[in-house]
Amino acid sequence: MDSFRDKLVPVTSILAGVVVVWYVFAVILNAPFQRDLDRRANETPGIVEFIGKTMSQPKPTLPAPHQVAVNFFENTFLRSVTSNRSLVYNAWVTLSSTLLGFAFGTALGIVIAVGIVHVATLDRSLMPWIIASQTIPILAVAPMIIVVLAAIGVTGLIPKALISTYLSFFPVAVGTVKGLRSPELTHLDLMHTYNASLSQTFWKLRVPASVPFLFTSMKVAVAASLVGAIVGELPTGAVAGIGAKLLAGAYYSQTIDIWSALVAGSVVAALLVMVVGIAGRLVDRAMGGRPA
Repeated sequence: MDSFRDKLVPVTSILAGVVVVWYVFAVILNAPFQRDLDRRANETPGIVEFIGKTMSQPKPTLPAPHQVAVNFFENTFLRSVTSNRSLVYNAWVTLSSTLLGFAFGTALGIVIAVGIVHVATLDRSLMPWIIASQTIPILAVAPMIIVVLAAIGVTGLIPKALISTYLSFFPVAVGTVKGLRSPELTHLDLMHTYNASLSQTFWKLRVPASVPFLFTSMKVAVAASLVGAIVGELPTGAVAGIGAKLLAGAYYSQTIDIWSALVAGSVVAALLVMVVGIAGRLVDRAMGGRPA
């Protein structure tokens, strides 16, 4: 209980501070447009009434937190999950490509890491290119992937999943390399003393040592995979998905819908990271690990 309280109080305090700052900036950014509206209507509202108006505009520059919360609640709980306006439906569309891309990225990252650890040539030649690949803006890569795959008849889920793969394989590869190399030299010498083969050393020493590093990097990868799926929806003109909601909101200047979709994406990302964290703890416990 004390541990839970120690985590809850700081997080709640920061969240409260963010909400207060959000309200302040909502009033500041929405004030110029509201003054223009009042001037045209020949109205002179008091300070309290003016502040209330800045936080109740239908298309504000910066929506107030309660406007986003109401929109999120309506589009999550009060709409059919099959409706294209439902955030649950759109989140599921994005989640599908996220999970597929995350699976591809995790598998690719692990394979690359194993190769780098065991083949010195790959370590010297491949790792610099892996790092360089992440310097290319994803907004530039995504349209190229979509166009190239569409030219050979590959559309739908796969292009978005590949964009997610592009973002998610890197943290897995780097984290797994670090984990596979984490055993101390004395442990490796002990395996050599036992006349263990390369495969025995890998499975009985390197892999168990790499598990904490793997799941930590997978938390980063799954969040990056979600970003890749959202970005992949932007150049395709998708009609469903969180990226599609962002596009539609930007096209029609529905800033409340934009922020609501961003909150939905944040919730999905938090849930994915939590699931990966739980899986990591279960695997650690199954391997005989003890809680700190």
